[in-house]
Amino acid sequence: MAKVAFLGLGVMGAPMAGHLVKAGHEVTVYNRTFAKAEAWVATHGGRAAKTPREAAGGQDFVMACVGNDADLAGVCRGDDGAFAGMGKGAIFVDHTTVSSGITLALSAEAAALGLGFVDAPVSGGQAGAENGVLSIMCGGTEADYTAAEPVMQAYGRTVKRLGESGAGQIAKMMNQICIAGLVQGLSEALRFGEKAGMDGKAVVEVISGGAAGSWQMNNRHATMLDGKFDYGFAVDWMRKDLGICLQTADEIGAPLPMTALVDQFYKDVQQMGGGRWDTSSLIERLRRLS
Repeated sequence: MAKVAFLGLGVMGAPMAGHLVKAGHEVTVYNRTFAKAEAWVATHGGRAAKTPREAAGGQDFVMACVGNDADLAGVCRGDDGAFAGMGKGAIFVDHTTVSSGITLALSAEAAALGLGFVDAPVSGGQAGAENGVLSIMCGGTEADYTAAEPVMQAYGRTVKRLGESGAGQIAKMMNQICIAGLVQGLSEALRFGEKAGMDGKAVVEVISGGAAGSWQMNNRHATMLDGKFDYGFAVDWMRKDLGICLQTADEIGAPLPMTALVDQFYKDVQQMGGGRWDTSSLIERLRRLS
């Protein structure tokens, strides 16, 4: 079993770190609010550290799941950053959804220090993290990935290397682009059915097994019809992710017309006060339009 640090104990990171303990790894945790790290240790065991550097010291692997580019840079760099505490040969595994630019920069910095680096954003939401069945999209060298894969399997059902550094983040962008279109399409269909006087749940029972079926349909249609939007990934975070997608698309010359449109629809949801609602709340925007 490995010695592992986990940085960031949010709705994703806390259960992911918990699965590492269950798998038998020796776990040290860090969270910006130290009391949260202490509470996690009281529940799961392990050790709490007051800085990323302290958490990373002597570890084989340092996993991170924080908020955005700036948060990731903050836990990696500087005198109190994880890179300063990691020993040569240790591997940093980043589960945050960030830009490929910060990934490439940190990967290069890690290599210069004799450290490994794997970008490994996840999909599956809070439920996937809690149940240990996340999909993990990875970029990095074959050697770094091969070393880190058994550790990630503690909370990942599908773990796959997709290329060199940055490939994991590009794959996560593709994932979010797909989700945006699927949720908007499902929202329009369900609202259309409501306006036409149909029983949406009965219709989904019929069509979900056909070509229209999707994870979003199977797992979110009922809560969408009931107007409940506290079942997963928040709109605020989805807009962050879609912003990364759109910025990258502009850089590489890939048109994303549907994604740009749905991003604006999510902006409308934020303006309705739904920034913390889950992404399926696009249907509520349609309800308020008609």
